[in-house]
Amino acid sequence: MTDARFSVRGKRVVVVGAARSGVAAAELLVRRGAEVTLTDIRPHIDDEDRLRAAGVSLELGEHRASTLANADLIVLSPGVPPRMQALDAARQAGVPITGELELASRWLRGRIVAITGTKGKSTTTTLTGKMLEAGGHRVLVGGNIGLALSAQVDASTDETIHVVEASSFQLESAESFKPWIAVLLNFSPDHLDRHADVKEYADAKARIFSNQSESDWAVLNADDPPVLDLAASARARRLLFSMTSALGDGIVISRDVIVRRTADGEEPLVPLASIKLLGRHLVADVLAAAAVASLVGVDRAAMTRVVEAFKGLEHALEPVADVGGVRFVNDSKATNIEAARRAIESFDDGVVVVMGGRFKGGDFRDLLAPLTARHATVIAIGEARPLIREALAPAVALHEAEDMAAAVRTAFASASPGGTVVLAPACSSFDMFRDYAERGRAFKQEVRRLQQEWSTTSEQ
Repeated sequence: MTDARFSVRGKRVVVVGAARSGVAAAELLVRRGAEVTLTDIRPHIDDEDRLRAAGVSLELGEHRASTLANADLIVLSPGVPPRMQALDAARQAGVPITGELELASRWLRGRIVAITGTKGKSTTTTLTGKMLEAGGHRVLVGGNIGLALSAQVDASTDETIHVVEASSFQLESAESFKPWIAVLLNFSPDHLDRHADVKEYADAKARIFSNQSESDWAVLNADDPPVLDLAASARARRLLFSMTSALGDGIVISRDVIVRRTADGEEPLVPLASIKLLGRHLVADVLAAAAVASLVGVDRAAMTRVVEAFKGLEHALEPVADVGGVRFVNDSKATNIEAARRAIESFDDGVVVVMGGRFKGGDFRDLLAPLTARHATVIAIGEARPLIREALAPAVALHEAEDMAAAVRTAFASASPGGTVVLAPACSSFDMFRDYAERGRAFKQEVRRLQQEWSTTSEQ
């Protein structure tokens, strides 16, 4: 896996973007002998003293075109758009520009399992890592979740399996990135505030297969036609998984058990009864993880133990509390239309949906069918409120809220006993919060405040 020809020793390398991945890349590059400058538009970043002590030069408050143009290599943190104007002079000067995922992968040893998709990446990546660990393998999990890939390089060995969540932002700059097993969970329009159009987003996702050979594997969702289209030119062997199709060969559900079906019969992998997750669509994530574990050789008992113990991820259909007979669920990771649709479809009649934020593209009208079928109520928040109102009212009961505190209380007032309130934003969080995690924590905090208020009132 390691590219022995790739060296940065003595080279001037500029890392653009001082978030988690950029910081990890800068520290890795220093350890590999580069002269590193880390630049960010923020005037201050975390751990400035530690980075300077490690030998990283900092340029904060702007991205200087002269610094970029005089570099031998530029590394972009995933959150930095490649079309950023400050990069123009560097491109004209012929400076190579790469991404953090690509950079780190050139120094990894062992094998890579890379997982992408519009929805479900974090759940599938986490489950896959736990299954492979339970099967006795040395596993490092990271990428778009947990540790940045650059932070894994020093711990990488020939026996390591790197289970990597890969976003379109990371994959769009991939050149030599080569997973042994590449997983594409699903595909629907997303991140159109970053990508020029749906095709550019799709092309980024498809790059996960670009460098695979006939000895590698592509794990694909047979229930999602765009997934099969994006993998049409992949050279890797295919293992399909399906919730509904009668595949003759693949990972399917048979008599309430996830099985691997071949021409020789069915091998049981995981009983459906062991799955403790909310939301039918999360079962597909279990199928995908089981597909990878099956390819790696993990036995069914180890897979089942992991699934039985797995209660889901924070901010992914996460149960929060019951207040006055109303269940509150946090799905702050549902940052696009398709993810919100799947969240809505996980609940019964009368569900109340807190929705909104910074619009990323898509069409809120795609949510009309599941919302009206459930006689749902929508509480609209954030910058997208006018778009939500235009798309959904008057077909759907709709209220607006200025902040999360008001949204939670309005949702509670709109819910019936025995009903559910779910935060399923269908938008990014950047209008009101630092990220989806901060948004989810704010939702949970307000629910717990409401719970305390309700408990106090009920006791009086």
